[in-house]
Amino acid sequence: MPKLTIVTDAWHPQVNGVVRSIETTNRELAKIGVDVSMITPEPFASVPMPTYPEIRLSLAWPGEVGRMIEAEKPDYVHIATEGPLGLMARRWCLRNGQPFSTSYHTRFPEYVAARIPVPLTWLYAFVRWFHNRGGACMVATESLRRELQAKGIKNLSLWSRGIDTTLFRPREKTAKPFGLTRPIFMTVGRVAVEKNLPAFLDLDLPGTKVVVGDGPAREELQARYPDVLFTGMKHGEDLAATYAEADVFVFPSKTDTFGNTILEALASGVPVAAHPVTGPADIIPQGSDAGALHHDLRQACLTALNASRTSARRLAETYSWEAATQQFFDNVVEAREQRRRRGLRQRFGIRPTEANIRGNPAAE
Repeated sequence: MPKLTIVTDAWHPQVNGVVRSIETTNRELAKIGVDVSMITPEPFASVPMPTYPEIRLSLAWPGEVGRMIEAEKPDYVHIATEGPLGLMARRWCLRNGQPFSTSYHTRFPEYVAARIPVPLTWLYAFVRWFHNRGGACMVATESLRRELQAKGIKNLSLWSRGIDTTLFRPREKTAKPFGLTRPIFMTVGRVAVEKNLPAFLDLDLPGTKVVVGDGPAREELQARYPDVLFTGMKHGEDLAATYAEADVFVFPSKTDTFGNTILEALASGVPVAAHPVTGPADIIPQGSDAGALHHDLRQACLTALNASRTSARRLAETYSWEAATQQFFDNVVEAREQRRRRGLRQRFGIRPTEANIRGNPAAE
């Protein structure tokens, strides 16, 4: 049985797409016979992240993380995040000749720059430094791969996402959900600056706006938009039932790398309104009537009111966690092979040319 150790700074009690993706992938990996061990913030002391106290930063020594990896004796190591644990795992892998893969879940440079006055060029230099020594850096969409390639990030591999179409499904709608007037325009996710929520909440739309989720910006936004219903965090069946009451799911973010909540809405039979940017544009094909993409978000919302709930559901059904997990594990295996090829080139002084890279997969 192959053994895989996943190192992540994002874990419970955080509720976000990174945690859900890793958690679901772990369950699917077990089904295909992969023995997964996790290194998470749980056993370590931590401090709140400045400006975002819900996220805590682990206080651990590099030797601690290294000993935890050594104890598992993994065949493969995957580093999911660029935080303290990810940095320590990367250091140990490089010092011990352990191949590893990474993933780019969030636009780390943009999220940091939104809170701290650090130039994006410096932050992308850090991202290149962090990811380029791994054998594979996994991204969720083709458009994001193109963006990161242009910024000098290498060894990029696709790792899509899936959706639980049993939990998230169309349901019979109530006449006045939450006692509110239809149509219901809903968004779900972290209530934080990077989610661009005012772009949705400022819109002149019929009916009612609903925000599901929590985060550091909730108190300020709730006071600023008294006519909007902020439900707080929801989970499981309660969350799925809430999705199904929406008439349109609004995704105002311009910085997400994918948008797991888009799949949850589509699976619930709810058309999506969003900007035509990385994430929404990768999920909702051009010309699809499962939703509407427009640079004018209000226009997208109004168009989505007439979109097809059946098409939304059918689109979601094309996203399988089984397929996404096999894609993930194939990338993990390929990362080790990349390291082996690199080692052979260094050992024998091979400098692959453009011609033999194109003609010989082993030289890539």
